[in-house]
Amino acid sequence: MTLIKYIISNTQLPENGIKNTISLLNEDCTIPFIARYRKERTGNFDEVDLENIVKFKTVFEALEKRKKAILKALKEQGVLSKELGQKVLQADTLIVLEDLYLPYKKKRKTKAETARKNGLEPLAKIIMSQNVNDIESIAYKYVKGEVNSVENALEGARHIIAEWINERLDVRNQIRFQLERFATINTKVVTSKKEVEKAQKYRDYFEWNESLSRIPSHRLLAILRAENEGFIRIKIEIDSEKAIYKMEDRIIRSQNSSANQIQIAIEDAYKRLLFPSLSKEALSIAKEKADDKAIDVFAKNLKQLLLGAPLGEKSILAIDPGYKSGCKIVCLDAQGRLKYNETIYPHAPKNDQIGAIKKISSLVSAHKIDAIAIGNGTASRETEQLIRKIHFKKDIQVFVVSEAGASIYSASKIARDEFPNYDVTVRGSVSIGRRLADPLAELVKIDAKSIGVGQYQHDVDQAKLKSSLDTVVSNCVNTIGVNINTASISLLSYVSGIGPKLAENIVEYRNENGPFVSRNEIKKVPRLGAKAFEQGAGFLRIKNAKNPLDDSSVHPESYAIVSKMAKNETVSISELIGNETLLQKIELSSYCTESIGLPTLKDIIQELEKPGLDPRETAKVFTFNQNIKTITDLREEQLLPGIVNNITNFGCFVDIGIKESGLIHVSNLADAYVSDVNAHVSLHQQIIVKVLEVDVSRKRIQLKLHKKSKG
Repeated sequence: MTLIKYIISNTQLPENGIKNTISLLNEDCTIPFIARYRKERTGNFDEVDLENIVKFKTVFEALEKRKKAILKALKEQGVLSKELGQKVLQADTLIVLEDLYLPYKKKRKTKAETARKNGLEPLAKIIMSQNVNDIESIAYKYVKGEVNSVENALEGARHIIAEWINERLDVRNQIRFQLERFATINTKVVTSKKEVEKAQKYRDYFEWNESLSRIPSHRLLAILRAENEGFIRIKIEIDSEKAIYKMEDRIIRSQNSSANQIQIAIEDAYKRLLFPSLSKEALSIAKEKADDKAIDVFAKNLKQLLLGAPLGEKSILAIDPGYKSGCKIVCLDAQGRLKYNETIYPHAPKNDQIGAIKKISSLVSAHKIDAIAIGNGTASRETEQLIRKIHFKKDIQVFVVSEAGASIYSASKIARDEFPNYDVTVRGSVSIGRRLADPLAELVKIDAKSIGVGQYQHDVDQAKLKSSLDTVVSNCVNTIGVNINTASISLLSYVSGIGPKLAENIVEYRNENGPFVSRNEIKKVPRLGAKAFEQGAGFLRIKNAKNPLDDSSVHPESYAIVSKMAKNETVSISELIGNETLLQKIELSSYCTESIGLPTLKDIIQELEKPGLDPRETAKVFTFNQNIKTITDLREEQLLPGIVNNITNFGCFVDIGIKESGLIHVSNLADAYVSDVNAHVSLHQQIIVKVLEVDVSRKRIQLKLHKKSKG
């Protein structure tokens, strides 16, 4: 099967679009660039289509690489027949490929290998012929050397037969079918660990039994984690008698003494070789599927978080609240630059509320503060209440901001490079303030796994997780676009075609030469060649540039077309931009070329109508119920405002303003069946919840979605 046919079979996408996409990928084009600026060549594939093509291209290439290695090994062994070679070349999965190679794979010392060395393979062949009635008398001829009895001879022959049975593709696939359809996963607590405190969170799985094919991904990952931590043991089970009977029905075709020996070998092959191997394979496949679902949830959450509503370019006073260590305050200007920092002690043990109020009031006036960001960690509620007591001279918006990952950032090399003369507490406060101004620009500096969304991120395939999350970050950054004159190295590194090294070079050039005044000037950055410029220019913005298109998603390669449009309409480019009436009158077909067609032209018109439009909403103030301070204040049937702070396959978690987040189980999201949690709520969405149940001892809160807040 060719690469193109393999991708078509797995995606059902048009052949021509796949061919052109692969050609573009081989030319080192990125997914964001292809999706945005090469729609004519792909047939308007979106990021999901392109990512699927990349995924199956990678799988196919890995399969082809393994085929070459196996063919080479078979050739070196002198066993590569034309028929076997064809089967290897036609294999469409790694499982099929490894099954074909299994009989020829170099094995460690096995019972079958020992039996062969003792000369028992001819006896095994005689038994498998099933033509001999008195097999014991035949076996007697093989009693010599290490084989000291007829039973030893028959046992050795059975070991060889068991290995042959283990290597039969039809038998392996039959058991795979049984496992796929009927396997159950069973758990049992390790008695000595039953009362251990850490084991209690897995209490539900001390005795558990469920269909392996139907178990939800989050439950399987929880069970596997409990096993890894030594609290439970796992067994995969099917109806062994039924599986063995089906094997016998497939293999045995006589009723003599040879058949009896084969029957014993079948049972041995099943219990010693087939089931242990294939049940492990089935669990591995289930784990892979669970990983994919968990990673998908993580990716969706991360996208929503990164595209969270920014406050925009405002002067912000950010507070990292605390008790004994005080509240760390920083003042940031509209560009996010640190202008001032100090520590106040409004809470116990010092309780200097008057001094804290005076200090905050003076800082708000001195630095012309527009908004206050308060971290949602320790002492957050008390600090918010303090701020709301202050009578400012102008309207100041107050936001509670997630601290997730702020401590990771503050101790990172990125933070040390940004603020070499400040400690981690100041850097953490800066991060809280900046993520209010622009969540995307700040959160890209933090390892996505540390941001606090998703489920079981440390249990899933780490390489697959990193690849997925990097793709999400890249797509988000390029969807929004980046101001090249203010962006950090971290943000620039995710721009299509740029990467970490060129991002450093851009910032160094900017520091030495001042702000970029045009997109053309980007070409002067050391080592930023024509390919990198082609891939990245459309996603890099330059505010107040001489050419207004430099602050849009119109690619420089299309500037001539926009100039032609303006000339034909007898207006300047500046007059054309934003003039929806005029833009809608333009006959796009007259501007089509060999490389630019209607999809790109429609994108250009859409961008010219509202150039540089940020698709994100604007941050909105939210207030928790001020009477709810701890879990003991909760009562059943209460209606409370909350913010969705994590989404999983089994529901969503909601911040209701106390230390513990409440869970809205998937069954409590709507009156009807819910198949996708994301279809009902989104990360950081403001909602009203009803308290269903409060378990103070286990610190668990069960909620129901009452309604979504307005605005």
